[in-house]
Order: sequence, then C-alpha cells, then structure tokens
Amino acid sequence: MTSTRTAVIIGVGPGLGMSMAHRFGREGFRVALISRSATRHGDYLAELAANGIDAHAYTADVTDAERLRSVLDEIAAAGDIELVYYGPMPTMTRAAPITEMDVAAAQSVFEWVWPAVNAVDSVLPGMRDRGSGGILIAGGLSSVRPMPMLGAMALSSAALRNYAVTLNAGLAETGVYAGTLTIGGLIERGDLHVMASANTAVFGEIEGRTLDPDVLAEAAWEMYRVRDRAEMVFEKI
Repeated sequence: MTSTRTAVIIGVGPGLGMSMAHRFGREGFRVALISRSATRHGDYLAELAANGIDAHAYTADVTDAERLRSVLDEIAAAGDIELVYYGPMPTMTRAAPITEMDVAAAQSVFEWVWPAVNAVDSVLPGMRDRGSGGILIAGGLSSVRPMPMLGAMALSSAALRNYAVTLNAGLAETGVYAGTLTIGGLIERGDLHVMASANTAVFGEIEGRTLDPDVLAEAAWEMYRVRDRAEMVFEKI
C-alpha cells in the first residue's frame, strides 16, 4: 500500500463530478473516476492531465454491488482512499405525485439508496483504521423542502440525507468525516443542464435556476477540510 491519498468520484459527469475531481486534484489527491460507461473517460482524463492531476478511470454500474466493491478494492490497492464523493442520482422521469404514490413506487426509489450504503461500507473500514478520511453524498432538495410533484423520489432523497448526517454523528471523534450536499437547481455543464437548455418547451427557462459546479466543489472541499457541518444546501429552484 502506498501513502498516496486518493479521491474517488463515483458517478462522474461533466458537471459537478469533474469539478470535484479538479478541486481535490489541485490539493494533491490522486483522482479515481467511476462511471457506468467509459465513453467519456478519455476526455475526462485528458482534461485532468492537462491540469497536472494524476487521474484514473474505472467502469462500474453502482447498482452492481459486487462490481462496485471490486473497483473500490482495486483503487484502494493503489493508494489509500481518503475521500469518496457519491454523486449518482435517479434519472428524472415524470413521477406520480406524492398523493398518488403506491408501495411499488416507494420501493423502487430506494434502489438508489443501497449503492451509497454499499460504497460507504466498502471504504469506511479502511478510513476508520487510519483515523482519517471523508465521505460526501450528493442529494436532492426534496429531502429538506416539500416537493409533492417528485413523489417517491422525496423518500429516497430524505433517506440519503439522513444517512449522511447521521453517519457524520456516528463518526464523531474517529477522524472520519461524512456530509451531504443538498442540491436544488440545474448544475451547469451537467447532462441535465444541457438537456434542459436545448428543450425549454419542456423544462422552461433555466435562467436563474442554475448552479456553478465549481462553487459547489469549493464548498465540498471546505466541508471536508473544516468539518464543522454535515450539510450545505444549494437552492436555485
């Protein structure tokens, strides 16, 4: 095992995921990118290399628990995993409103909670053994603000938020940090932002509803560094 600190970005995309990679990479972290497709890995790695960041890319669908654990083990073998950012979110669909939610819909959205728990369970023992590390989970605004139109998604958002902030409390005095970025808005450069920009007839005008991923990544770095709060809320809806 080397002493290289690694920041793992799970669910990397062109918006917040890459901003996180750049921000932690500037602090000297080796960066490990994980996404379900390798299609854009070449571009991501070239961009990071051009900025002097040591980065590597891995392919794993987070819903494949065995594959995700295998990739995280491979990354850990090359250097201590000091930071995990978990960013995957369910694909936005026209969900039934909360007043029409049934049990099947509620159960289905929790399939997006288990991968986060799996990722944490994979890396937390090593962090606790070393007495250092950080876990950051991205979540949705419906976890703190009633948004009936999102239906069952509000349940999984609330579960992820509560998981992160309770994990933070449970890790007190261990040297390991956990927190959540609660995001309400379109993240610039992200895939949803691109789609919404090209289809305002469906999504409406996006002016005033966007968030700069570099600003979010800076806040994430400060959360990890200072460790005086378990949550930051970013709202542009």
